[in-house]
Amino acid sequence: MAILAVNAGSSSLKFSLHPLEGGQVLPHTLAGNFQGLEPGGTPHLGWKHQGQKHEETLVVPAGEVPFLVALERLRSLVQELAAAQGLHAVAHRVVHGGGVFTESVLVTDEVLAQLERFNSLAPLHQPHNLEGIRRFRQAFPDLVQVACFDTAFHASMPEVDYAFALPKALQEEGVRRYGFHGLSYQYIMSVLEQETIRGRGRVVMAHLGNGASLCAAVGGVSVATTMGFSALDGLMMGTRSGSLDAGVLLYLMDKGWDAKRIEKLLYKQSGLLGVSGISADMRTLREAVNAGNADARRAIDQFTHRVIRETGALTACLGGLDLIAFSGGIGENDAILRQHVCERLEWTGMRIDRERNQQADGKHAWAVHAPDSRIEIWVVPTDEGRVAAREAAAILRKIKESVPA
Repeated sequence: MAILAVNAGSSSLKFSLHPLEGGQVLPHTLAGNFQGLEPGGTPHLGWKHQGQKHEETLVVPAGEVPFLVALERLRSLVQELAAAQGLHAVAHRVVHGGGVFTESVLVTDEVLAQLERFNSLAPLHQPHNLEGIRRFRQAFPDLVQVACFDTAFHASMPEVDYAFALPKALQEEGVRRYGFHGLSYQYIMSVLEQETIRGRGRVVMAHLGNGASLCAAVGGVSVATTMGFSALDGLMMGTRSGSLDAGVLLYLMDKGWDAKRIEKLLYKQSGLLGVSGISADMRTLREAVNAGNADARRAIDQFTHRVIRETGALTACLGGLDLIAFSGGIGENDAILRQHVCERLEWTGMRIDRERNQQADGKHAWAVHAPDSRIEIWVVPTDEGRVAAREAAAILRKIKESVPA
């Protein structure tokens, strides 16, 4: 038995195949990522099967949409590897569950219709998530399809944190903070709870990648997060602005900017890319800094400052801090950023061990705090696909238990 986890995004399509053994979801045996799926892009597929690397460039016929071509290639890839014979479910990452879906669900026509109502809340993510589900339902009509929500982990947040200072009528329409990266935080929390007793205490988790956010949790439960109504809020990101005074948008509108132009600015042209003018990739920016590029330095400094500032705010909300964990592409692999963040937070009693910090390989959970640190510091490589597979496995068990013997 196996479960396929699928993350259909706006410009990429990630997937992983997870075996089931004794009811437990194991690490993936097949994993890959289609990139370059935006209109006009050249789709490139990199994947591993049982440790063997493969790469290919997809040919997109004229008039075809790269995203749909990639979905079809994934369907055929699963069948080519005979994985479909043991495949029992497909677990789909869905960015937005609104205030309706607070846990993973079996996909039905009714569920899809409800989820379409949230397209306007996550216009660059939700439609692609749902298209992935539709395509897999068509390709594998006999398989269980499960929707797993990035917002679900934050359903526990108190109203004082999720409510905006807007008229109540707007909140009743769904204008509120939701929070995202929930599958990542769910995985990080599960690892921390196994590794250390402090994982059940006051924790700040930092998912730092092209999308970036922080989450504050107590007892394994989310109580606050930096992302809000959309995936634009909070930290500065790869190409997204993060928190922005709404007056800036009014100013741009007064200058004649329409919604599409503003959307492109905030989602695609801001963040590390916008400030540096070079790249959204932290590795590229580090190289540029070494070559003396001042704009790259400014972008990194600004990104780092936002992480420090928001960690301080969440620590205040928690009433103290027992542990901080770094994850995501930047959080797992950028030792310099981790060092700078933790050293700026030394007033909390946090002490990073520079040598252990350099030894973190981005493959295993790794403690990087010094012996005299009052706060534990961890690097935890995330695995959203495995969380989604676990959610699907739980639903499979419920279906099996509901069938009369």
